[in-house]
Amino acid sequence: MRSQNGRTGISIRVEGLKRTFGSGPSAAHVLRGVDLEVMKGELVALYGPSGSGKTTLLNLIGALDRPTAGTIEIDGKNIVRMSDRARARLRRRQFGFIFQTSTLVPTYTAYENIDMALRLPRLGYFERRRRARVALQAVGLSAWADHVPDELSGGQQQRVAVARALALRPTLVLADEPTSGLDTRTARGILKLFRGIAEAQNTTFIIVSHDPMITEFVDRTFDLHDGRVEPRRL
Repeated sequence: MRSQNGRTGISIRVEGLKRTFGSGPSAAHVLRGVDLEVMKGELVALYGPSGSGKTTLLNLIGALDRPTAGTIEIDGKNIVRMSDRARARLRRRQFGFIFQTSTLVPTYTAYENIDMALRLPRLGYFERRRRARVALQAVGLSAWADHVPDELSGGQQQRVAVARALALRPTLVLADEPTSGLDTRTARGILKLFRGIAEAQNTTFIIVSHDPMITEFVDRTFDLHDGRVEPRRL
């Protein structure tokens, strides 16, 4: 586990966050009052058993869902109070998402999948091309830029998804099982890449995973149990 030296300013503040699905006696209380603060440029790992609400928490922080109660502040702005349009703009410009499945467009090449994501913030053609090529090179897939997902292995597809998120140069990356399907050597390379980007660009990472190796690369580790987040103590 890494230290927090050099981290300045709070990137994420979550207070009293609750998320309930359904109503009445059959309601599922997935999050029961989550409190969490993450500093700018910090890498945080979030662990918990399947069904504990890890992905739900990521979706709330990433403005993909709204909480039942509580507040979420990103760089001092309460995103819960934002309009749907403002939340969508925030996602396009500041958030990078890495989902459990690669969610690549099957008819687009690796390069085109990244280029499509870079069109959302309205980047120019040459800047999109440069960023896409740099991102593919960073994940070791330059030679596969013109291949569609069916021509890539599952691990390669996941690396394209990582490249797509990082090419946006987001202030926050939300990664759900980013090392899933990757061999140990490749997974370590991706985590080292995350570390380098966090330090060079002050990018904040929240990584949800079951992979114990991730604790070697992050600043802090949290566990999600019974709908609440607690810092892991060594």
